[in-house]
Amino acid sequence: MSQLEQYRQEIDAIDRELVDLFLRRMEITGKVGEWKQQNGVPVLDAEREKRVIAAKTALTDDPARRADLAELYETIMAISRRQQRHLVKEGTEDPGYAAYAAALAGARKPVERPRVVYQGEPGCYSEEAAAGFFGEDVDSKGCPWFSDVFAALERGEADYAVLPIENSSTGSIRQVYDLLAQYRYYVVGEYDVKVEHCLMALPGVTMADIRTVYSHEQGLMQSEKFLDQHRDWRRVPTLDTAGSAKQVAETGDRTAGAICSRRAAQLYGLNILVEGTNYNSLNHTRFVVVSPVMELRERRDKISALFRLPHQSGSLHQILTLFAVQGLNLLKLESRPIPGRSWEYLFFLEFSGDLLAPGMDGVLHELSQLSGEMRVLGNFKGYEP
Repeated sequence: MSQLEQYRQEIDAIDRELVDLFLRRMEITGKVGEWKQQNGVPVLDAEREKRVIAAKTALTDDPARRADLAELYETIMAISRRQQRHLVKEGTEDPGYAAYAAALAGARKPVERPRVVYQGEPGCYSEEAAAGFFGEDVDSKGCPWFSDVFAALERGEADYAVLPIENSSTGSIRQVYDLLAQYRYYVVGEYDVKVEHCLMALPGVTMADIRTVYSHEQGLMQSEKFLDQHRDWRRVPTLDTAGSAKQVAETGDRTAGAICSRRAAQLYGLNILVEGTNYNSLNHTRFVVVSPVMELRERRDKISALFRLPHQSGSLHQILTLFAVQGLNLLKLESRPIPGRSWEYLFFLEFSGDLLAPGMDGVLHELSQLSGEMRVLGNFKGYEP
């Protein structure tokens, strides 16, 4: 027998002991869960868990092993909590969880022949996303600002809003995240649009005539490498890409160009001078469909939520451990500063799952307990091209 094989046999023997001890521990934690159920005690006792981890890590003088022991016991206790939640029914006492349960109970069916709002002028990428998700004959209209889109939903002037939330080149659309945090609305779908920016101008205008280029700030950023080849051009941000095309068409300025989509060029009668001004040819924008009421559409496989972390060490790690133990695929984690609270953040996350799946109720309740504030933003089908 080789020395390596001998080591492996020793590990196997230790593992058999560990499994036996683990099963015995789970048997006892099950009894603890039964006692908590009988006495109305919550499953999560964060202070108790901190003391347990501190006691276990104090059993070694090796700093590296202390960290390993902390991670081991965090995982073991997360598994124990999952086991106990099958016995203890909690939730109504927690505001975040209670609000989620009420929204789930009041979920509506998709609206037939919906009214849809988006930010921008006709011909913008948001309009394209609305047509792609709801169909080309959708009743849609644009609003000047992102806040106007949410206000239209609030006034009952629309059933849904379609908003850009993330671009593959320039990242998250921060204003939309902030408005999702402000309004208690729900994400019910998503749609992906391939962004192919073009430089366009009035018929007969050439590249040599251009002095000013208009586009949304994202369009200018995504075309930065192209624009850097023309340093003498003035770059002017506008409310949206299609609005820049409309402005050039209406003003008749023959020294102006606009960066936007082919759709906008056709709509406003402009000529395309350069195709593909965005430096990333695989440039995509992800749009979300927002509703004032939760919906559970067919084939839903993605859950969106937000939470605020308490000011304590390891709070984010606890939440990440929860997803690892439950075997849930964390797809996105985004942080945004909280206005009026220095160095405090809201976290937006997306993970695979169905709100009605067995065990998901316990996951969301524990997420609510571990965070200072929790809201479920929706459950929807991830976009498939």
